[in-house]
Amino acid sequence: MTGASRGIGHATGKLFSEAGWRIISCSRQPFDGGRCPWHSGTDNHIQVELSDHRALPRLIAEIKARLDGEPLHALINNAGISPKTANGSRMNSLSTPVDTWMQVFHVNLLAPILLAQGLFDELKVASGSIVNVTSIVGSRVHPFAGTAYATSKAALACLTREMAHDYAPFGIRVNAIAPGEIKTDILSPETEAQLAPVIPLHRVGTPDEVAKVILFLCSNAASYITGAEVPINGGQHV
Repeated sequence: MTGASRGIGHATGKLFSEAGWRIISCSRQPFDGGRCPWHSGTDNHIQVELSDHRALPRLIAEIKARLDGEPLHALINNAGISPKTANGSRMNSLSTPVDTWMQVFHVNLLAPILLAQGLFDELKVASGSIVNVTSIVGSRVHPFAGTAYATSKAALACLTREMAHDYAPFGIRVNAIAPGEIKTDILSPETEAQLAPVIPLHRVGTPDEVAKVILFLCSNAASYITGAEVPINGGQHV
């Protein structure tokens, strides 16, 4: 699982661990045993910068080494970045520099497909599941999410469909979840107060609510689901 150090990724790691899964976590942050209480976390964490595509071969090799011949039952591509301007405003299609485009697409789009390609054999043996984390902003202009982030998430939704088609003959399911407004560290109280009234359920979601859907998609209960993008947004998409 990528992007495991906070928010949705942290909640997902905790939930999967409680369900008896072994977690191999990846993030740009070192492992924090105080916050991430899953078994053998230090031994199963890989610190990596996904914006550097040259780091992916090393990451894949390290994951394979930790698996040590065991199958991989799930790959959760959760890592994502959404850069802002110096004053914290969104970076639109007029102002986003090329380096930002490259960085965002390396993390949000290239890392998921390169990891899936690199770990194909381990996923195939397990008839495993891949879950890509897209976003509601992949289908609409958002007041806070930048253009590069939004377009990378739209591309990841398309990639999920393509992967579902390509991986299905090998017994690997590929789905996506598209969270809306979720209460994480990057969501300020002011933003939450502004967005909650336009959500039909009149509240933002929690990381645990997202994690439960990811766990479902990786379970046998979802054995006939592939190529789906599940909205998790309190009805905001309707």
